[in-house]
Parts: sequence; C-alpha cells; structure tokens
Amino acid sequence: MLAQDAGLDLPAEAPARPRTNPRVPLTSFVGRDEEVTRVTAVLEEARLVTLTGPGGSGKTRLAVEVAAGLADHVPDGVWLVELAPLRSEGAVAHAVAATLGVRGGLRPGPVPLPPEEDPVERLVELLEARRMLLVLDNCEHLVDAVAKLAEVLVTSCPGVPILATSREALGVVGERRWPVPALATPPPGLRDPRRLLEYGAARMFVERARAVAPGFALSDGAGEAVGEICRRLDGLPLAIELAAARVPALGVQAVAARLDDRFRLLTGGSRTALPRQQTLRAVVDWSWELLSEPERAMLRRLAVFTGGCTLEAAEEVCGPAAIGGPEPPGGALEVIARLVDKSLLIAAHGEGGEPRYQLLETVRAYAADRLAEAGEAERLARAHAERCAGFAERADPQLRGPGQLDWVRRLEADHDNLRAALRWAVAAGDGALALRLAAPLSWFWYLRGDRHDAAEWLPAALAAGPTANTSAKARVLFASALFRVESGDAKGAAAAWELAEESRAVAERAGDEVGVAWADSALGQLAFITGDRALAVEVVDRALTAVTAADRWARPRR
Repeated sequence: MLAQDAGLDLPAEAPARPRTNPRVPLTSFVGRDEEVTRVTAVLEEARLVTLTGPGGSGKTRLAVEVAAGLADHVPDGVWLVELAPLRSEGAVAHAVAATLGVRGGLRPGPVPLPPEEDPVERLVELLEARRMLLVLDNCEHLVDAVAKLAEVLVTSCPGVPILATSREALGVVGERRWPVPALATPPPGLRDPRRLLEYGAARMFVERARAVAPGFALSDGAGEAVGEICRRLDGLPLAIELAAARVPALGVQAVAARLDDRFRLLTGGSRTALPRQQTLRAVVDWSWELLSEPERAMLRRLAVFTGGCTLEAAEEVCGPAAIGGPEPPGGALEVIARLVDKSLLIAAHGEGGEPRYQLLETVRAYAADRLAEAGEAERLARAHAERCAGFAERADPQLRGPGQLDWVRRLEADHDNLRAALRWAVAAGDGALALRLAAPLSWFWYLRGDRHDAAEWLPAALAAGPTANTSAKARVLFASALFRVESGDAKGAAAAWELAEESRAVAERAGDEVGVAWADSALGQLAFITGDRALAVEVVDRALTAVTAADRWARPRR
C-alpha cells in the first residue's frame, strides 16, 4: 500500500480504465527492474522525487516505467509533461495545464488558458482534491520555474505527488533526490556470453544490436568487444544504443576500436527523438550550454586528470593560480559542488573520508575537446605534471616511514594521473620533470613489485632529454640498477653494474651522500651475485655506514 500522505492512496480495487498519457515504449526495458521497485517505494514516502543523472542515463525511461506500474492504482491517472521543448520559464505552468486539459477537467489534449487566468492557481484549484501522479520530464533548463511550481503543487495538492527528471535536483524542501545509476558493465576480460548477459549494459547492447542486425551473435570475440564498449561508454543507455546502431555497418570489433572518436561515431539516433538525443555530442552539448562560464572553465580543465582527483589537486591545477583569470565566487569548491549537483562530476568518498572527483569517460572526452578549443591544454598539462611531481616528492620520504601503507594507497589512487604526467613530460622532452616524477615513484614501484611500470618509465625518463647531475637522476639510475639486479641473470647483472656505477658518479657530482650510499648498496649486491664477496662486504659496509647516518628509516632496529 503506497502511503496516503504521499498522495498515492490506493483504492481496494483499481479503476477499470485509468487515464494516462505516457506512450508505450517500443523497446525493452533492460537492467533497471530493481530501480523501478526502489523508486516506487520512495514515492510512498515523499511527494516530490527527482531522478537525476547525466544526459543519456535513462532518467525518462525509468520514470515512464515507474509511472506505468502505478497507472492502475491512481484514480485520476498518470500524466507526463515533456518540458524539453520549452524555452521560457513562464511556459512551465501553461504546459502542465495544457497536458492535463485544465479547462476540460483533466481531459487529455492542449486546452489553453485565457491570458488573464493564473495557471498555477487554476491548477491548484483543480488538483487539490485529485489522486494522480504527475511526471515532469527534463526539468534542468527551467529548474527555477519547475521548482516553484512543484513546491506549490506538493504543498497544496496532497493527492498529487510529482516524479521529476532532471540533470540536477530542483532544490525544494522535502524533495528526495534519486541519482539514476549507470547500467552494470562487465569486468575486463569476460567473454562467456551467458555471464556477459548478466550485466545490464551488455544485455542492452545485444538486444539493440539484434534489432538492427538480426544475425548478430555474441561469440567469445564479440563478447570481449561488447564489454569494452559498455565500459568505455560508462554504462550510459543512450550511448550504448547509439553504438549498437553502428553494428550493421561496422561490426562490434570496429565499433570498439573507434571509440576514441566517439562523438563522430555515435550519431545514428532515432529520427523521431529530440535533436539533442540523436547524437552523443548533442547530449553533452545540452548539458554544456546550461553551465555558467566558471562551470565550463572548471569542467574542461578537469579533463586533464586521469582517474579522478582530490579537491586540493583540482584547486592547484584548475584554479586561477595555475591557469590565470579571476577567482570564481565561492572558489573552486563552489564550482565543483555545482558540477556534482548537475551530474557532470562524480564525487566518491574513500576510506579516509576525503572525496575524489571523477568525470565519466564520455564527459571527459568532451571536456578535453573543449580544453583544446580554449587553447589551455598545454598549460593545464604542465600544471598537472608539476603538481604530480610535487605530490610524488612529498610522498617519497613517507614511503620509508611509519605512514608507508597510507602513502602507498594514496599513490595508488593517483597512479593513472602520475603515469599521465610522466607520459606528458617524456613526450615534451622535459627530462628534468620526468626525472622528478620517476625518482620518487621508483621506490613505490619497487614496494609493489611493479616491474612493468619500472621497465617502461625509468629508461623513458632518462632518455627524455639532457639534464644536469641531480639527485633525481642518480635515484632513477639506482632504481634501474635495482630492478636489473632483480632479474637474476648475467646480462642483467652486467647492465645493472653499469647503471649503479653511473648512479654513484652522478650522486657524487650532485653532492648527494645518500645517493652515493644507495648506489654502493647496489654495487655490493652485484659483487655478491658475481662471487666477489670481499668486495661485496667492503662496499655494502661503506654504504650502510653512510646511509644509516643520513636516513633514520634505514637504521637497523635493535
């Protein structure tokens, strides 16, 4: 039984022919049955529920399914008001009145009010004794007007709860916001067709692909590509449907391969859909146009982060100090909060409670295009790389102290950003910056046993460009030697010896006594491996004396 105080007081027997205007969808409803149940339950407790989420996340379709399930239980029916075509805030109440056929007493069809009549007062007068569900669809561009109308209706008409869809909440007292999640996506490497179809995103792709390509089969090879498509499109239903529409022309593997250029690829939407729902770019364009200039600036700049960022990182890299320009009212925090509210930025809270902010891959790709158009991409990439280097350098001493585990986790959370910063520094030929990044990260990689990153980035940083003799260069040479020692073969040992000797020479010229000691420790290990135990003892003893004098973490515990 739905709660009476929410306006959905169910009669003992459902009316024979309830009035309703939402059209019956022509495609299957996939992966959201639980959401329908849960949103329906929320409508038992609240008179205003707003489904929020980014464009293409399936808010309207979920609202229609919820409404369809309630149509048999509300005497005066379910009514959906489509607000997307409206351009004036003053048109909102008139659109609701026209949908309900106010002058005819809830007859469907546009029945305009005389200009002298107040549509809000007329709506209240008619609806205060009614029992119905009102669905207000696509509210985000008229959110202030919709909020005012919704507040009047839910406080004056107890039998008329409202289910709204919007990219941001209406901000009305008593409103329940329901973020619409993405469809579940398969994990990487999953190929089994039966297991793939357990995930809503893959099931939707397959069903939509078979609708346009009846011979489409989910073979093992196709299954892996389907999983990649679903993940890279963030589980967004509209994007998945647009991708499936390309299967007849390209095949599923080619669709997956072309997602780097997703905005040119995903353009085959329904001819009967609203223009902003016919292409993936148009979907994101709609959200972009609703942003203020400070919000646009922050959104495009956040594209420089890979794998998300903390508030501190966003302020350092994307704020006026890094890129120039005036400080927005309320600072970066206020702008970031508004982007979260508008479903363009995801806030996640980890174990430590510090939020991390992340863009969906589709939004990030769009924002990166806008960043390039604004001519800020190079400056932001440098600011991002410099910030990452500073973060890695702050972490370095902590990795040899009691907070080691905490800092390993922090570096792991930003590992994608650190790799991206290294990639940029190497490509830009900035050897000094590449070494600043690689030196502290080398110990992080060693602690994790991460030979892959070490093998890729240590030589790349050394080759990035000529640099002076610095402690960072000595550290990278030492780490390179250490990883070669780990290989355990004669060829690796010979290469490691040359690297360790060079590390020692660079550290001496840089006046880095600890760097000299660490290089000696590597030489001592190599001497032991090659059988020269006397030399090994001599070099390691010298290294131990030097390093324990300078590095408390290296001292033996007694």
